[in-house]
Amino acid sequence: MPVWTHGIWRVRPGKEDAFVAAFDRLVRDVGAELGSDSRPTLLRDREQPNVFVTFGPWEDEAAVERFRRVLGPRLGPVQELLERFEPATLDQVWPE
Repeated sequence: MPVWTHGIWRVRPGKEDAFVAAFDRLVRDVGAELGSDSRPTLLRDREQPNVFVTFGPWEDEAAVERFRRVLGPRLGPVQELLERFEPATLDQVWPE
């Protein structure tokens, strides 16, 4: 069963376009380093346009840890645009 990650990104108002561009660069750079074409899904809240949600499946917990290890040092440009980030790691329970 895959492991899922989910994040809620609260972006500083007025920085939404810069966030999307920085997020795109970040995901591409990390994917290139890991040799992966896998991309998370990025959604934007219609009622709160500075709130974004990401989610995606992973093969296992080790894949999530590798991704986060590579991601961490590269987060600076994205973090500067954020009010808050709430990450979560989830286990799929249905459907089996």
